[in-house]
Amino acid sequence: MAGVGNVLQGDDGFGVEVVRALMTRPQPDGVDITETGIGGIALVQDLMLGYDACIVVDAVDRNRPPGTVMVIEPDIIDVHALRPEQRHDLLADMHLATPSRALMVARALGVLPARSWIVGCQPEEIETLHIGLSATVQAAVPVAVAEVERCVAELRSGSASVV
Repeated sequence: MAGVGNVLQGDDGFGVEVVRALMTRPQPDGVDITETGIGGIALVQDLMLGYDACIVVDAVDRNRPPGTVMVIEPDIIDVHALRPEQRHDLLADMHLATPSRALMVARALGVLPARSWIVGCQPEEIETLHIGLSATVQAAVPVAVAEVERCVAELRSGSASVV
């Protein structure tokens, strides 16, 4: 599983906080935890090692009440189906700061696992620079930890390796 987000923008650091919490807990064999921050290309590089599944944890704006935890199966763009200028526009930022872009590149490279989920939380505030989650989103961290562990248990019942 991978925690993504910018810890300098408040609730955008949600994914990082969740994986930090997960790193303090024992994990089953075959489960790797990584914190990529805003460097989505690091997630792509990790996926190149070969995994059966990927769980990304991030702040996700879906117009829900702040602190709402969601498990999302992302719709990942197939860049090979796009026109060249569309590909260029999507792939021009090689930092790939958003999970959707990183997963899109992983798909294009043939390293995207068969199962990918995003465990997301509706942020309260991500527009101003400050360190630390809002109280509402901080309270969602243990909920997200439980959701990630549930997803891992579901995947492990089929003996999948997970990043």
